[in-house]
Amino acid sequence: MAKILDSVDQRTQLVGENRLELLLFRINATQLFAINVFKVKEVVKLPALSAMPGSHPHISGVANIRGTSIPVIDLRAAIGFQPMSDEQESNLIITEYNRSVQGFRVGKVEHIVNMTWGDILPPPKTAGANNYLTAITRIEVGGQTQLVSIIDVEKVLAEIIHYDIRLSEGVLDESLVSEMHGRRILIADDSSTARRQIKETLEPLGIEVIETSDGLQALNVLKKWCDEGKSIQDEILMLITDAEMPEMDGYKLTHEIRSDKRMSSLFITLNTSLSGSFNNAMVEKVGCDRFISKFQPDLLVDVVQQKLREIV
Repeated sequence: MAKILDSVDQRTQLVGENRLELLLFRINATQLFAINVFKVKEVVKLPALSAMPGSHPHISGVANIRGTSIPVIDLRAAIGFQPMSDEQESNLIITEYNRSVQGFRVGKVEHIVNMTWGDILPPPKTAGANNYLTAITRIEVGGQTQLVSIIDVEKVLAEIIHYDIRLSEGVLDESLVSEMHGRRILIADDSSTARRQIKETLEPLGIEVIETSDGLQALNVLKKWCDEGKSIQDEILMLITDAEMPEMDGYKLTHEIRSDKRMSSLFITLNTSLSGSFNNAMVEKVGCDRFISKFQPDLLVDVVQQKLREIV
């Protein structure tokens, strides 16, 4: 099982090239699911769990992994299926999202596939707004094409962990409040939960949020404004983009923007659940202006205020 994960150094070569690696697993006999390998710290056989009285019903208990207590989420139950039974083969995918570590109880862990974000597609619109997928893709398994569903882990976690959107005392610069009204910000994020969190933080301050669900959509919006002769700086205050998205990731999006002189000076913030140390290096490589990890309302407002101080 330990060999199922490559080294971080090897995987980082994929980022910035609009590529990713997916860890494939099953929670039932027929369907393949996946999460991005960058979110995965370790994969182990499910150890004995300690009960957590009063916890969310989708939390199976707590695992002790080398002296660290990690909450274990029954992913099968969390996305709307029957909970996993003790008789089923169970593995634990230990992940780090939004500065927290948690384990997801799944069935059989398959293998890792290397793909391009161009092969990753949004879920069909007919899936409805409440589905637990950020994207889908197809892979060849035993000579047959099989659908892979990529889990919206941020949605799963948001339904279990309460994210407080209240700002800490002293964060809001009262001298800039009037400057926020009427400003527009473009966001690119494939998670509807993440987009909602940004909107619920910024819209009460009078900021209009323009939503796109992947990097290509965001780039097309920017190019359309440029083609119409509009100034990007007049249209939006900044772009806030996720790192991982179907069609085009945030790193590739930033590279495309920086390569187009019509929009190259746009202020870009990378807002992602990936680990901070890795993203700080990638921000420098591709030319983002700021990096913040999800979900931190104080930092979102701080980024807006930073940009406003530069122009008022």
